[in-house]
Order: sequence, then C-alpha cells, then structure tokens
Amino acid sequence: MSAPFNEPLVLLPGLLTDARLFRPQIDALSTRGTIAVAGYGLGERVEEIASSLLSMIPARTALVGAGFGGAVALELIRRAPERVTRIALISTHPLAPTPAEAAEAETRIVAAKAGRFEDVIAKELPEGALGEGPNSDEARAAYLEMARAVGPAGYLRRTRAAMRRKDQQATIRRIHQRALVICGEADPLTPVKRHSFMAEMIPTGTLRVIEGAGHLPSLEAPEAVTEALAEWMGQPLVLR
Repeated sequence: MSAPFNEPLVLLPGLLTDARLFRPQIDALSTRGTIAVAGYGLGERVEEIASSLLSMIPARTALVGAGFGGAVALELIRRAPERVTRIALISTHPLAPTPAEAAEAETRIVAAKAGRFEDVIAKELPEGALGEGPNSDEARAAYLEMARAVGPAGYLRRTRAAMRRKDQQATIRRIHQRALVICGEADPLTPVKRHSFMAEMIPTGTLRVIEGAGHLPSLEAPEAVTEALAEWMGQPLVLR
C-alpha cells in the first residue's frame, strides 16, 4: 500500500478547465490524502483570486497549477510562501503577457461577448495543441465539456485576470519549496524550452517532460502525470 501524503493537495485548473482536468490524478491519489480543487469565483485579477483562496485553503498545503492555474499558484506562493509546502507547475510559465498575446486575448474577448464562444474554445486549444497519443481524442472531448461548463462569463473573468498577470520570474527564483515542472513533449502553446527555462530558474526545480503529450498532459498521459505527482508528494520537505 502506498504511503499517505503528509500535506493536503490543492489543484488549480486552467483557463477553460475545471476539476475534470485532474480527474485521473484525483481518482488515483485520493486514497492517499486530502485533495481539493480550487474555484476562482468572481475575481478579475490574479491577485484577487489568490486573496480569496488564501482564506479557504489549508494553512499548509501543496499546490498544483495547470495553465492559468499556474499563474494563480505562483501568486499564492509569492504572497504566502509559509503556507505552501511544495509546488507543481504544469503547462504554464511565469511571464507577463506580451502585447501580441494581449491583443489576441482582446479579440477572443470580443468574440465571446458577441456570442461566438465556440470559436473561442477552438482557438484556445487549436488543432495540433495535443500530442498524438492514444488519449488525445478523449482529452479534447473532455476539454470541450469543461470549456462549455466554464462558459463565456467564467472565460471572460479568467482571461482578464490572465492578461493582467504580473511577471513572476523574481518569485520563482525565490522558491525554496520542492518544485516540480511538468510539460508535454509536444506542447506548442507552452513548449518544453519554456518549462526547462522555468525549472532552471527555480532553485529546487525538477523538470518532467511527458512523452507523447501536448498541452493537456494530465488527460493525455494520465498515468505518467500521476506517477510524477505521487513521487513529488512522497519526497521529503525542503527545510530552510
């Protein structure tokens, strides 16, 4: 029998995803400890979302952030490093949006407001964003279900927050907790080189590249991601 986790685990989903993004990991790991999935409420800034979550999450917790959830995780560890025991970042990066990214996001916001949300969903996870593994079709179908559940209003709030996010490179350089960086080998949206750069900047960072996966490795290669998270959770805390 696998050893229980010593800390609760809080999962932070991405821009158009919810708890289902982590369903394979929750199913596999829930017998080993407390797992919760964060909601983002009505905040339109990452700082507002983090402030709200700090009043709800355990006093000492491990964080897993995917995509937009990675930005939230970094803001949480920036604000309250004493509350975070370890951090995992999946398909994300610490950089502020570029002008080009902000312009693209504004175009999608306009489209969502105009009733073209299905077009927005398709653009957020374009063809080629997933790998060619056996679970890619199932992963895309799950993404479509989650995106429609988040809906236009949730998308607009999260996108505004994402476009207002600050550069967190200084934050990741100060991370002393055990840190895991996970990315899909074939992710064109947040490619391996971005994750490698981030892992190198984190003093305690470890990079895990998931073979055959793209932007949604937790669904495309669930066993590999579950194994990586279980190993990370089982490692001793980094003490200062």
